[in-house]
Amino acid sequence: MTSSPTVAATPRPTPARRGRADLMVLAVEVALVAAAVVVGALLNARGAGLYADAAPLYATWRPHLDWGTPAAVLVAAGVLGWGVRWARTARWGVLLAGGYLAAVAWTLSLALVDGWSAGLARRLTPQAEYLHEVPRVADIPAMLAGFTGRILDFQPDSWSTHTAGHPPGALLVFVWLDRLGLGGGAAAALACVLVGATVAVSVPVTLRALGAAEAARAVLPFLVLLPGAVWVGASADGLFTGVVAAGLALLAAGGRASAAAGGLLLGFALHLSYGFVLVGLLAAAVLVLRTTHRWQALLAALAGVAAVVAGFTAAGFWWWDGYRLVVERYYQGWAAERPYAYWVWANVAALLLSAGPALGPALRRAVVAAAGAVRAAPGTRQAGPVARLTAAPAVARAAGPAVVLALAAALAVAGADLSGLSKAEVERIWLPFAVWLLAATALLPPRARRWWLAGQAVTALAVNHLLWTVS
Repeated sequence: MTSSPTVAATPRPTPARRGRADLMVLAVEVALVAAAVVVGALLNARGAGLYADAAPLYATWRPHLDWGTPAAVLVAAGVLGWGVRWARTARWGVLLAGGYLAAVAWTLSLALVDGWSAGLARRLTPQAEYLHEVPRVADIPAMLAGFTGRILDFQPDSWSTHTAGHPPGALLVFVWLDRLGLGGGAAAALACVLVGATVAVSVPVTLRALGAAEAARAVLPFLVLLPGAVWVGASADGLFTGVVAAGLALLAAGGRASAAAGGLLLGFALHLSYGFVLVGLLAAAVLVLRTTHRWQALLAALAGVAAVVAGFTAAGFWWWDGYRLVVERYYQGWAAERPYAYWVWANVAALLLSAGPALGPALRRAVVAAAGAVRAAPGTRQAGPVARLTAAPAVARAAGPAVVLALAAALAVAGADLSGLSKAEVERIWLPFAVWLLAATALLPPRARRWWLAGQAVTALAVNHLLWTVS
C-alpha cells in the first residue's frame, strides 16, 4: 500500500506581495474611474439621458479655487504630517475631540473652496431642496398626515424633488431648525457639517467598543480626510450619515439603555431615507460582534425602532406607503431615462471618488481576512447550515470588527446598486455606508498608511477644485 502524498502548507503571502496586490487593485480603480468618465462623456455627447454633466459624478466641469483652498491644503498637511502619529499615541478622549475638530475644519474648508455663498449659504436653498418647503409647513401634524398624498409628481401641491424622495423626517429636521431660529441656508449647511463630522467619533467609538482599539485609532485619520466630505458640506446626506453612525455607535457601546437610544436614532434614520433599511445589515453586524448582552441589546434596539415607527404611523405617515409611492415618483423623473447599463458600474466609480482610492486595497485585505477566518474556524466546511449560523459570531469575531463592518457595508452598497434605485448621485447618497467601508483601512500596513491617506486628500482636493458639485 502506498502512502498518500503529503499536502504542503499554503505559503503566506509576504508583505511585498500584499503591497503589489494593493497596487494592482489601485490600478483597477483608476481604470474604472477613467472608463466611467470617458464613457459618460460619450453618452452625454449622444444625449443618452445621464443627467450628469461630469458623469459618473453629479457635477459640472468648472476648475476653480477660493479662500477655502489654502485652508484645505493646510488641514491635509497637518493630518499627514503629525496626525497619523498622534492618532497612535494621544489619549482617547483627546484624540476623539481633535479628530472631530479636524473633520469639521476639513469639511468646511472644502465647502469654502466654492466660496461662502455658493459653498455653504445657498447650497440647500434651490427649488429641489428641503429648505424650499420649510416656509410651506405651517402645521407639522398636518404635514405628516398628508405627506404621502404629495409624493407623486405632476400635481399642484407635489413636494419638491428631494422632499418627495425621502420620508418626512428629512424635512422635519430643517423645519425644527427653523422653529429654533436657525432657519436659512447657512444654518442648515452648518448643521449638516457639524453632524456629518461626528463620523470621525462614531466609527472609532464603535470599533473600540467591539474590541478593536488599534483599528479605531488607525481608521480615524481616514475619516477626517474623507473625500466624501466634499458632499458632507454640500447636502443633507452629510447629516444623515452622522445620524446613522451615531445610532450604530450607541448600539455597540453599552447596555440596554444605550442600545435603546441607538434604536431610536436608527428608527429616525429610517424616516430620513428609505434606503436606510439596508443599515439593518450594519446593525446586525454590530450585534453579532458584541461579546456581551447581545440579545438584550437586540430587543432594546428593536423597541427603540418600533417606538419611532409607531410615532410616525400615529401621526399619519406609514413608511411602506411612502416607499411604494416614492418608487413610482422615482420613475416619473430622470430615473426613467438614466441607463441602468451604465450606472450599475459607474456608480462604483462614483463611490471610489467619494470613499477614496484606499477603499479598494482595504476591501481586498478585508475579503482575504474574512476568508482566512472562515477557513480557520473548526468544522465549518463540513457543518450544516444551522451549525454554520451558530458559528457565525465566532467567525466574525475572529475576522475582526474592521473586516465585518466593512463587508456588511459593501453588501449594503451592492444591494442598493443592483436594485436600480440608485442611478447616479451615489457619491452623496452612499456616504452613510462609505464611512463604514473605510473601517477596512485599519488593515493597511502602518508604513503605507500615510501614502494612502495622501491619496485620499489629493482625491478630495482634485474633485473639489475641478468640478462644481451639485447637492
